[in-house]
Amino acid sequence: MHDYKARNFLLLQGPHGPFFAQLGRMLRLAGAQVWRVSFNKGDEAFWPHRASLIAYRDTPDRWAERFAQILNEHQITDIILYGDTRPIHAQAAAAARARSITVHVFEEGYVRPYWITYERGGSNGNSRLMKMDVAQMRDALRQSEIEFPDAPPRWGDMRQHVFYGALYHFFVMTQNKAYRNFQPHRGVKVIEEFRLYLRRLLLIPLHMVQRWFATARVKYGGFPYHLVLMQLEHDSSFVMHSPFNSQTEFLEMVMKAFGEGAPSHHHLVLKAHPLEDGRAPIAAAIQKGVADYGLAGRVHFVRGGKLARLLSQARSAVTVNSTAAQQVLWRGLPIKAFGRAVFDKPEFVSDQPLEEFFSNPARPDTRAYREYRHYLLETSQVPGGFYSAKGRRTLLRQVVDMILDAEDPYDALSSGRASPRQQLRVIN
Repeated sequence: MHDYKARNFLLLQGPHGPFFAQLGRMLRLAGAQVWRVSFNKGDEAFWPHRASLIAYRDTPDRWAERFAQILNEHQITDIILYGDTRPIHAQAAAAARARSITVHVFEEGYVRPYWITYERGGSNGNSRLMKMDVAQMRDALRQSEIEFPDAPPRWGDMRQHVFYGALYHFFVMTQNKAYRNFQPHRGVKVIEEFRLYLRRLLLIPLHMVQRWFATARVKYGGFPYHLVLMQLEHDSSFVMHSPFNSQTEFLEMVMKAFGEGAPSHHHLVLKAHPLEDGRAPIAAAIQKGVADYGLAGRVHFVRGGKLARLLSQARSAVTVNSTAAQQVLWRGLPIKAFGRAVFDKPEFVSDQPLEEFFSNPARPDTRAYREYRHYLLETSQVPGGFYSAKGRRTLLRQVVDMILDAEDPYDALSSGRASPRQQLRVIN
């Protein structure tokens, strides 16, 4: 029988919505002690277990001191957070590692949309995957013979994601008097963040129509095209792990290289992130690029939507470090990336200059990628999602035991002691 009474968990900021509260409940049921730090009313509103809530109302410069006090007062053995680059999380993770406290990091899935990422120590550019090569992964996979089906074609929690984001920022905007010192990590005022989420939610029907027409123009256009997988300019992967200061800087580079390197009958399709909310001047950047590099009639902007519809006939794809590149590689298409990313391995990411890539893109080693993908699905990729009820049920069935396990998911596979992984086809 497992005894987890000696485990004391501290949860910091999580995904918008009830996921962290449900995770905390499961850990308490397992016998562990669980505490949660709230930095604003949004954090507090989604944590119903008031006895375990620790409200942080001081200024950001006092956080490191208070965090050390919390670790001592509650004899914390583990911290759990969503994303490891926002300042409060980066400070906490560094301090925890210095004390040999386990750092559990959640992130959106590296092989979205049906999986989330669970790692220890760091994610994205700070992940252990950054220092692993495919040969090491291939060796670890000798412990496993499971074949995983691909993600179901319809797994959507985008509406729930936007809804919980709007609700979270509504709480912060209207009921945050007790947290006067709170500062958003994205540098945007809370009222503006709420306005952007609400606008995005209200415009979903219009954007669906725009997306349908834009996708149809590409689908029935009869021209070869290259995809640009755009990201949110304020996303941590773009901010912390890319060489660009803005989305417009990236777009200018891509459009210039496309104009110089791509055959004149090829087109460029700019695929926006599903949560793009208009805070970055993308439309103006596209218009400028078309004019500057003589691309009239050859550039198409698609607002969000399912990537598969565009990938099926694309020639190649370009990104900074979007995890959507995994869908490109799964289909054996050439990919060019510019930021630090867990999928940036020489076997399947092109090292060609961008102009040459647009002219004659080199294909990836699809066998190596499939081994890499299999390795992820055996380790850090967990079925489920943060925002829909079904996604949370699926996720909690497995991830709680992974958190309580003494071994990191990567070490557990290498040692042959990894727990059985759920088959996606049987999850409801």
